[in-house]
Amino acid sequence: MSGISAAIIGTGFMGPTHTEALRRIGVPVRGILGSSVAKSEQARAALGLDVAYASFDDVLADDAVHVLHLCVPNVLHFDYAKRALQAGKHVMCEKPLAMSTAETNELVALADKSGLAAGVCYNLRFYPLNLQAGEMCRGGRLGRLFHINGSYVQDWLLYDTDYNWRLNAAESGKLRAVGDIGTHWMDMMETVTGLRIEAVFADLKTFHTTRKRPKGGSTTFSGGKDTGAFDEVAVDTEDYACIMLRFEGGAGGSLHVSQVNAGRKNALLYEIAGEKGALAWDGERPNEIWLGHRDRPNEILLKDPAFMTGAAADFTSYPGGHAEGYPDSFKQCFRAFYDHIAAGADAGQPRFPTFRDGHRQVQLCEAIVASAQQEKWITPGDSQ
Repeated sequence: MSGISAAIIGTGFMGPTHTEALRRIGVPVRGILGSSVAKSEQARAALGLDVAYASFDDVLADDAVHVLHLCVPNVLHFDYAKRALQAGKHVMCEKPLAMSTAETNELVALADKSGLAAGVCYNLRFYPLNLQAGEMCRGGRLGRLFHINGSYVQDWLLYDTDYNWRLNAAESGKLRAVGDIGTHWMDMMETVTGLRIEAVFADLKTFHTTRKRPKGGSTTFSGGKDTGAFDEVAVDTEDYACIMLRFEGGAGGSLHVSQVNAGRKNALLYEIAGEKGALAWDGERPNEIWLGHRDRPNEILLKDPAFMTGAAADFTSYPGGHAEGYPDSFKQCFRAFYDHIAAGADAGQPRFPTFRDGHRQVQLCEAIVASAQQEKWITPGDSQ
């Protein structure tokens, strides 16, 4: 993409993921910043980049960089996003946007005032068949929606010896499983159905109230050296959540989220029931949608742009029979973001998840926390 250059902030799982996706859409990545000079240099060399930054101030001062991709722990999102916008840089931030709605409100206002592109990486809505599901739901294919149910479950924190910074509320926020993966599901469902979640009733569970943090610095998926020694640490975030939902228009719903579900590596599911039919999608089989009927055989819709409409066809890169998966969802999310930047004054309504969408998910998280504490239905926005 001509004239636009990015920098990556963060060298963990998401840093290389963002770098790869940007290269696939032709956006040059100038450099990367890690939590230390050594990590910056290691990542620069591994990814074949030009610059290993020594500090965030160095990134902000680099006039050759126009966009920052924030792939750092949640506690840093607010400060980094704010400073980036103030420095005149476009921002694509990993979720959640910030730690509280007080912070996200400020970021939304700053982004609006700046006129810069400000996105949150809710990439999973960009699976082609999620976009197609949205075309079908909002186009009336299912008629009035009755209920929307689903789950997002993983097993990477199953054992009490599994440890990661996300377990600590001071670094990740009050909600861990819901904030990390549950918000992907809620963002998808509000986007697919076009219906906002009006109220939540939540139950949260922490099964490992203490965990063993390795003294050698290795954490789950970090690749660090495990010395066998550990500290017992208290855990103040949830392993599991069960949430009842009320959608506008009268639809009901439910979501359960877990990071301690053995054998489920990244299982994202939803089913939408309407008066004219039903629809279901499985994130581990992302190239097909199940369509349910009362009075004729059920169907499987395979991903094929020849039979897809609107945004679903626009954000499908390969013909039928050619699978598109997790890395492609980043590519398409970033494509929408950078196309918006390139369009400038003619950009129109953003097609990417904005800071306002990021604020919405933090608002829902605060309502879920309040509901679990008070054991009652909470309307998002009433929990502050």
